[in-house]
Amino acid sequence: MQIGQHPAPETTIVHLSDTHLTAGAVPLHGSVDADANLAAALRRLPAAGIDVDAIVVTGDIADTGDEDAYRRIRGMLEPVAAELGAELVWVMGNHDERAAFRRGLRDQDASADPVDEVLDLAGLRLIVLDSTVPGHHHGEITDAQLDWLREVLATPAPRGTVIAMHHPPLPMPLGFLAMTELRDQDPLAQVLAGTDVRAILAGHLHYASHSTFAGIPVTAAPATCYTADILAEGGDMRGVDGGQGFDLVHVYADRILHSTVPVGGHPAIYEVSAEQLRYFMSLSPEQQRELAESR
Repeated sequence: MQIGQHPAPETTIVHLSDTHLTAGAVPLHGSVDADANLAAALRRLPAAGIDVDAIVVTGDIADTGDEDAYRRIRGMLEPVAAELGAELVWVMGNHDERAAFRRGLRDQDASADPVDEVLDLAGLRLIVLDSTVPGHHHGEITDAQLDWLREVLATPAPRGTVIAMHHPPLPMPLGFLAMTELRDQDPLAQVLAGTDVRAILAGHLHYASHSTFAGIPVTAAPATCYTADILAEGGDMRGVDGGQGFDLVHVYADRILHSTVPVGGHPAIYEVSAEQLRYFMSLSPEQQRELAESR
């Protein structure tokens, strides 16, 4: 049933980022239960009744690149993806380690090569772009990757392209965080300008942020583990165990909608069941007004 003026989205992506699962599930930074926070996010998905085409995790999956962390997150996410019938997509982050990432998440032989790939979501092209620099926290896209990306984008996809990467090509106005930004962004902008890329999904920041790059909307999803306090006093860097979340990405024929979903339990102030909503929509406009006025 179409209620408003827009049809249902053609594709829905769950965008998770910065899970930072630790070796042996020890508390992250001494107090954060990253596994529990991720589990809290995942619990909401099957019950929501939404059609999910892909779950995309944009990096920093394991806090120290530990293979035990990769095994645990597969154990958490793969059953949810299977239940939803969704593609599960892993993206490298600066805390991940390429060899362990390939073995633990992709069942591939160890390799230090960038983890780049192209997937098809019923005509929507999803490009995974590895922006990591082994041993460092900032991001870079190599000349070889740019050549590969240029070749891929030379042929438009039926429903356009979405890029998933860890380091967002965005300004980082929070003090020293700019040390970890994606460097030398102009060559990437030149490759992307005028192509069919409709959105860039990223993470890394530990807070939700939105802007454009080469005319393309960019969304950095909030972290599921802990968040960065963007109003920390005096330009300090401060992480807090609160405000965690993930994004829902709804792809329409003419636009892409990004919505942030908070993690954790919150008291309900009202609730209307789907059955009640369907009944209300079945009424005539006059009956709807009468029912609304009687409440």
